[in-house]
Amino acid sequence: MVEKSRWLPRDVRVAFWERVRAGSSIGAAARSAGVSLASGNRMFREAGGVTANAPAPVSDRYLSLTEREDIMVLRAQGHSRAEIARRLGRHRSTIGRELERNSTSRGYRATSAQHTAQQRAKRSKTAKLAAQARLRRRVQALLRRRWSPRQIAARLARQFPDRPEMRVSHETIYQSLYVQGRGALRRELTACLRTGRAVRRPQRMPDGRRAAGGKITGMVPISDRPAEAADRAVPGHWEGDLIMGKDNRSAIGTLVERTTRFCLLLHLPAGKDAATVADAMIATVGTLPQQLRRSLAWDQGTEMAQHARITLSTEMAIYFCDPHSPWQRGSNENTNGLLRQYFPKGTDLSTHTSADLAKVAAELNGRPRETLGWDTPAERLAMLLSTQEPVATTA
Repeated sequence: MVEKSRWLPRDVRVAFWERVRAGSSIGAAARSAGVSLASGNRMFREAGGVTANAPAPVSDRYLSLTEREDIMVLRAQGHSRAEIARRLGRHRSTIGRELERNSTSRGYRATSAQHTAQQRAKRSKTAKLAAQARLRRRVQALLRRRWSPRQIAARLARQFPDRPEMRVSHETIYQSLYVQGRGALRRELTACLRTGRAVRRPQRMPDGRRAAGGKITGMVPISDRPAEAADRAVPGHWEGDLIMGKDNRSAIGTLVERTTRFCLLLHLPAGKDAATVADAMIATVGTLPQQLRRSLAWDQGTEMAQHARITLSTEMAIYFCDPHSPWQRGSNENTNGLLRQYFPKGTDLSTHTSADLAKVAAELNGRPRETLGWDTPAERLAMLLSTQEPVATTA
């Protein structure tokens, strides 16, 4: 079918997006809503492919198209406003206001009233990021530093508590990047987002990890780790893992401190065998103050076969997670996801220098985190170290 008008009733658009959210294709969702494929493509395009920007079912606070059709029929039958309100379960002032505001010289028509109400509710205005040049420049600068919209919004609120013109919500930033007609920010800045996508997509389940090929001797299970590590109250407990490059032939080691989310990266250009990983671990952990070397949680990968040597050199206890239990290293898993913005899957990680890794770690540690009250990991670590007595490091 071909619509005579570009305007589609809200309930039709809601029906279309409900099918899209359920996983249907645009064509199937359009057929279910009773519109053409062209109309379905237009609705999807106008929302920028972002389901959060699509119309949701109208709450009971507002009259629906069905209720307006009932009002039209009951009014034509001569019922009073009070009687119409009683039958619809609405206050009579709601019915009176509806008839006064949305009636025309031709009387009250449900579809016309629905369209008029929706147009009135839009209250179109210039997007904030389009109107505030200084705010827009600051947001763009932070996006280029790979801050997320939520991080930007939270830090602006902290830095400018008395200047509402310098604050913006994270959803406004997303809409300026994604939604047609609200593109106050440069479109290419979507590449700076964690996903790098120009259209939002539903989250997918993380790829499974294959079990390690051999048994590591002398493993201490994570269940034996001190209880103080679980509540994150005491700094110095770390989580670690490898992120893999193309065909699993290259790797970068990642360490994340549980209390502050501070990240360290291990440079492994020569490979990921146990001896190479142990050497890199000893060199990196050796730069830490003694009070930050309490424990390390790792999975049961064979790259940690020399864990006893690491512990002997660093005095850091190492505990091994249960098989197929990535949630036991939740902070590390989250950080590895952030690092993929810098080190995409399917690339050769051995090409990155130690200076490259240090730059990435510094940038990541300079990002504000919601879980830290929008402090950065670097700020939180500095705060903790300033309140503790220094302890000499060991070689």
